[in-house]
Parts: sequence; structure tokens; C-alpha cells
Amino acid sequence: MSAPLADRLRPTELSEVCGQQHILGEGKLLRKIADSGVIPNLIFFGPSGTGKTTVARIIAKIANKKLCHLNGTSCSTADIKEVFAETAGIDGAQGVLLYLDEIQYLNKKQQQTLLEFIEDGRVTLIASTTENPYFYVYNAILSRSTVFEFKPIEPSEIERALERAVEKLEHDDGTKIVAEEGVLRHISFHCSGDARKALNALEACWLASRLNEHGERVLSLEDAHAAAQRSANRYDKEGDDHFEILSAFHKSVRGSDENAALHYLARFIDAGDIISPCRRLLAIACEDVGLAYPMAIPIVKACVDTALQLGLPEAQLPLADAVILLCTAPKSNSGVEAIGAALEDVRNGLSGEVPDHLVNVHPKSEGGHKPPKYKYAHNYKNHYVKQQYLPDTLKGRVYYHFGDNKTEQAAKAYRDKIVAEAEE
Repeated sequence: MSAPLADRLRPTELSEVCGQQHILGEGKLLRKIADSGVIPNLIFFGPSGTGKTTVARIIAKIANKKLCHLNGTSCSTADIKEVFAETAGIDGAQGVLLYLDEIQYLNKKQQQTLLEFIEDGRVTLIASTTENPYFYVYNAILSRSTVFEFKPIEPSEIERALERAVEKLEHDDGTKIVAEEGVLRHISFHCSGDARKALNALEACWLASRLNEHGERVLSLEDAHAAAQRSANRYDKEGDDHFEILSAFHKSVRGSDENAALHYLARFIDAGDIISPCRRLLAIACEDVGLAYPMAIPIVKACVDTALQLGLPEAQLPLADAVILLCTAPKSNSGVEAIGAALEDVRNGLSGEVPDHLVNVHPKSEGGHKPPKYKYAHNYKNHYVKQQYLPDTLKGRVYYHFGDNKTEQAAKAYRDKIVAEAEE
């Protein structure tokens, strides 16, 4: 059986690699390291289909090292030890380069075993991961490695790769290929920067193609839509992509950019996840709008409840309303800062005794001393009376500072008025 198109087109030189010019372009660090032939331990991280495995293979070839390939999802400690044993053979005389895919799946003990074998230099490690290595890779391995980020490939780069792929298919099949207008562009924009996914979609279109009256294979736009329709949204509820999208969603709402926020909401909806945006919208209503527009909290709660009751696809409607409301609402984080400051004091041991006049039941006073009497605020003008509520150790401490929005400034004006008119 013929190998998949993506494998047949796998680059053999760094100059042929699609994208990654920020690390592989002329004069860039990884390119210079590879050209030197002296390879340190490396960690590649980034999405699938961005060239991590391909680059590792090319580097091993340049360095004239035997390449061993393990996958973190299935390899054992014994497999790692077997790679180390390869250095004793003739093939490993120049050293062994271990390419370890998905290193994040190795447990700590396995990573420690790996560390033992790379320390003396006989085994050079190139590890790859789709997750952030600073969260998943053992610190001792990180400190002995240089980390490079592989980024999603730009559509323009992928489109050029697809054009080369068409030429390859024409050569192998001996039949001219004609792509309908927009086919390559559609695939390149709907593969989420994953070259392998784009090539697989193109190959699917080629396999589904039919000969026209001129004996040409026609790649149809309809087939391209079908092949790439679910490729655009790179999303994993347990992976970094999920949290990156969630972070971008929150920051877009906080930054009052409703268009960006709607984009990220659409990515959640397209992935069938409404729980994540629901939870985040409730947090945003309290954290970033807060006291500038307190009614946002019950309104967003109503939108979230409605979305959860409706389910998809109708849930997109109340969620979109909530996003636009929060984006266009005035913002205030005064509540966040206030509770943060109060918690900091408590966690630093600044508590103190509750003032005597606030305690419900007092023990019998000693030495004729009677605690001050509690003043019931509703018995005084404006329902306010000057009285100490904080413990003595925190007397005068201010945690909340009124925000500069209309709602909080109105509350401040009212507070200033009743304080000024208060009885001593």
C-alpha cells in the first residue's frame, strides 16, 4: 500500500520545512545549531503537524547520529534502557539521538530514568510535546535542554505546500490535476496550521476526484469543504489549547472587544463546549464588571441558566447576549482588589479580637468595667452611625476603593454625605 501523501512529501532538508522560519530561517538559533552538527538536548513543543518530528529526523541526519524513536504514550523504562544499550553497538559509535514523542506522558520516574541516560552525552534527547513543557516536563530535564516552540503554520505557507503536493500527485499518477477555484485556499485556511491535516484533506479530495472530458482529475470545492469542515477548530478540553482559548476569551471581554470575544465563544460552541464559557462568563461578571454595573451578575446568570437549559445549538443565543453585554458594560475590579487586600491581611496573621461591642454575649465584666454599648445603625439618621467594626489591630484599614465609574462614584457620594451628617 502506498504511504500517505504527508509521508511521501516529508522534507529531507531544513530548507524544505514548511513554516517555522522564526527558528529555522537563515541565521536563526535552531538552524545554526543543526548546521553545526553538534546537537544539545532539545525540546520541541507546539501543535501537531507543525514539523517537530521532521526536523528531529533531519537534525539526526546532519549530526550523523543513529535515530531511535519512542512515543511517551507507549514506551516503558525498559525501552529507554534499550536505547541506551544501542550506544555500545557499531551503529551507535557516533552517538544515539533519541526522539521521544509526547514526552508529557512519561511519569516522573520514567523521566528521571531518562535523565540518567542523557547526562553523560552518549544519548542526545530531542523530545516533543503538544503541551507546555514547563508544566509537564521534569525540571531537571528542562534545565539540561534548550526549548523551541513550533507555531501553527500560516495558511500561505500551507497553500504553497499543497501546490507542491499537487505536483507530486500528478507525477506519481501520471494524470494532470485541476483544482476548482478556492480548493487549496479553503483547505489551507481550515487545517488550523496543521500541514499534515491539510495534506490528508488534499489526498482525500484527490481520491474522491473524477476524470473530466479532457482526462484531467478535478479537485472539487465541495469535496474540499467536506474534507476540511471539522479541521478548523483546534481544541482539547484537557490540553493547553483549551486554556489558551479560555484565557483569550476572558481577556477579550475584559478588554471590551466584543468581536474577539464572540470569536472565542464561537470556538467553544463549535467544539460543543458550553460549560467552559458559562463558568467564565459568571466569573467575568463579578471580576471585571462588578460594581460598575452590578445588574450584570444576575443578567449573566439568567443567560447562563437559559443556555444550559436550551443546550446546543440554541445555547449560542443567550451566551452571545451575555458576551456582548459584558464587553460593552463599564468595568471595575474594585471588588477583586478589596477582597484580595483583606485576604492578604488575614493570611499574614492580621486578625485580632472582635471588638467587644460587636459580640452578642459578653462575660461578666471584671473590675466594674463594662464594654461599650453596640449602636444599632437603624436608630440613627441615614441609618448610619460612626462606630468601630474592625479589630483594634486593623483599625482604620481601607480595603475597598471606589472605582471611577458612574455607579461606584454615586455610591461614594452617598457614603460621603451620610458620614458627614453622622452623629458621633
